[in-house]
Amino acid sequence: MALWAQTQQLQGEALHQMQSLYGQHFPIEVRHYLAQWIEAQPWDAVDHENTQEEFKAKRLLESLIQELQKRAERMVGEDGFLLKIKLGHYATQLQNTYDRCPLELVRCIKHILCTEERLVQAANNVNSSRGGIMDGTSQRYQQINQTFEELRVMTQDTENELRKLQHSQEYFIIQYQESLRIQAQLSSVASLPAAERVQRETTLQSKRTTLDGWLTREANTLQKLRQDLAEKQQKTLALLRKQQTVILDDELIQWKRRQQLAGNGGPAEGGLDVLQSWCEKLADTIWQNRQQIRRVEHLTQQLPIPGPTEDLLKELNATITDIISALVTSTFIIEKQPPQVLKTQTKFAATVRLLVGGKLNVHMNPPQVKATIINEQQAKALLKNESTRNDSSGEILNNNCVMEYHQTTGTLSAHFRNMSLKRIKRSDRRGTESVTEEKFTILFESQFSVGGNELVFHVKTLSLPVVVIVHGSQDNNATATVLWDNAFSEPGRVPFLVPDKVMWPQLCEALNMKYKAEMQSNRGLTEENLVFLAQKAFSNTSVNAEDYRNMTMTWSQFNRESLQGRNFTFWQWFDGVIELMKKHLKAHWNDGAILGFVNKQQAQDMLMSKPNGTFLLRFSDSEIGGITIAWVAENPNKAGERMVWNLLPFTTKDFSIRSLADRISDLNHLLFLYPNQPKDEVFSRYCTPPLPKAVDGYVKPEIKQVVKVEFSSPNPDPAPGTPTFMDHTASPTISQPQGFNIYPTVGDSVLDADGDFDLDESMDMARQVEEFLRQPMETRWGGQQS
Repeated sequence: MALWAQTQQLQGEALHQMQSLYGQHFPIEVRHYLAQWIEAQPWDAVDHENTQEEFKAKRLLESLIQELQKRAERMVGEDGFLLKIKLGHYATQLQNTYDRCPLELVRCIKHILCTEERLVQAANNVNSSRGGIMDGTSQRYQQINQTFEELRVMTQDTENELRKLQHSQEYFIIQYQESLRIQAQLSSVASLPAAERVQRETTLQSKRTTLDGWLTREANTLQKLRQDLAEKQQKTLALLRKQQTVILDDELIQWKRRQQLAGNGGPAEGGLDVLQSWCEKLADTIWQNRQQIRRVEHLTQQLPIPGPTEDLLKELNATITDIISALVTSTFIIEKQPPQVLKTQTKFAATVRLLVGGKLNVHMNPPQVKATIINEQQAKALLKNESTRNDSSGEILNNNCVMEYHQTTGTLSAHFRNMSLKRIKRSDRRGTESVTEEKFTILFESQFSVGGNELVFHVKTLSLPVVVIVHGSQDNNATATVLWDNAFSEPGRVPFLVPDKVMWPQLCEALNMKYKAEMQSNRGLTEENLVFLAQKAFSNTSVNAEDYRNMTMTWSQFNRESLQGRNFTFWQWFDGVIELMKKHLKAHWNDGAILGFVNKQQAQDMLMSKPNGTFLLRFSDSEIGGITIAWVAENPNKAGERMVWNLLPFTTKDFSIRSLADRISDLNHLLFLYPNQPKDEVFSRYCTPPLPKAVDGYVKPEIKQVVKVEFSSPNPDPAPGTPTFMDHTASPTISQPQGFNIYPTVGDSVLDADGDFDLDESMDMARQVEEFLRQPMETRWGGQQS
């Protein structure tokens, strides 16, 4: 069912919230009549914070106006005439509103659709819970909403009690004034004749006695009303503090944790609009109770009555101030984190947001936010409230930004769009720590007041740890530091402590999350893939996943110490695979065409049971970011014997010249992708279309993958001393008795020391052919004419 159709079924508070989304900035009639069109547009594909995407927003605005005008023209009949005028008016209104700021239209509609989805989801969850089905998130949300309802009722109750107290006190004051008037009359009767004076005094004294008795009783009643009201407010504030703890210490912390994991490729954090709505409800409730406490204080000052209420009011005032301070300082958050691998002299962006800014009218005097980069020690001192003497660890350009209020979404935020780290000041490194292990953070701070300068807040928030690099070659190791920190840091830690070792299954989860995100795929790492990685990480040969479940991996094993027999670390090898795949082979991985995590021996075992021409793709053990083709074929030097061949690994550089699909297509002896798929079914759609025929006498050159292996062959057919060539083959691995050597006893310049084929010779030949084909036709064969 379309979103708008479900939205129209909302009821009660949800319906009211939905209606509040619309107004002059975006009329609900436009949403109704263009519902299908609006929901079909790629709003999420436009980054409304990126001014470079304004042209996309402009196209969407123009399309919206055109659709609205078309819809208006189709209106017929008496009612249609009025709607035609109305929709035409809305088209002009939207054009005038957003023509100069089309990105605001995108922001507005994204907010509307997101809120509608949230309200519909919440309504569906409630309906599901009535049917006995409710997940943990739904239960938490329902509990939070129930608590807000309790707070609303309690706040309304104390409001009613306060009005009752106010009315009682006003009547008491009137009666007290009457008592003073009687006292004045008693003082004035002395001048009356004796008989009249006695009668008058008797009457006034009787009235005064009665009134004084009432005033005494009423004073006790007022004192009790004040005491009861203060105790009720105490209970309200206790529940309010508990609700705020749930939202800030549980839900907001969970959101921040999801944001951190999103840096490793986890799902988008989401849910910030829900959190803002809760925080705004908290702010509303806090402010209402604070105003009530202030009114009670005013009443006690207006009519002082000795008792314990005064001390209780002081306590309530301190409590409510503490609660609102915690809310404001905790809801100053980083909505969009700066990049965690930060290169100097490179532009970067970030967004900070005050979740209660709109509700507390902070935007009436927009505050300025300042960004500063600080190191780990400075961050520790900051959290301990120790003076850092305004120190920083570098210089950030364009590091000041004024917070803006977006009326369509109700958000108050500062968008730093053009920051750049000009220089960095590094600390003394500890032990073996490298520069790519040193962590910094961006400190965002601001100051503003609420309640007419009644309360002044100095708010600060720290970004996730960032690693500063000066060259792209450092990116690999910096990413390792960030991944480890994001995956294994604990909430509330001392900056920026992380465990030095973790359980292998924990690391597998982090690696899988990162890999799936980079591949943009639901096809993650299988248990067999993770066993392969464990074998590589621990130099172990076990194929049983259970053998690794209780093993731990240290940071040093992860990215300090080289793998056994290699000159690179475990992470450097894994990251090389990611870089290769996401740049050139993502589609093939998502198709399931690449096994990848298979070693040489496993590849041989798998292929030897398959028909000749069967091949598979596996990642190179010996080269970072390399992938090789292994296939099974006959041994050209020994009839009836089969062997597995392995091409020298391809890298990103190779695929920049010719794609994997084209290379596989070039190699005619590759027939079936393991286990039994014809290669054309898998790769043909990714191949480069054939080049057009010659134009104006010129033939376009083309590079082809050719694999050539030269053997000293015992075959008697060729002339003595003439080598045999097997087109498109490479270094073999043969299933044979130990000690038998398939390689020539003489030096072979074609094969490297490991028996793998070196493509340099073939590529040299390809370049010669390319140069030859570039020559004019008339001179191409000139050297051979006689």
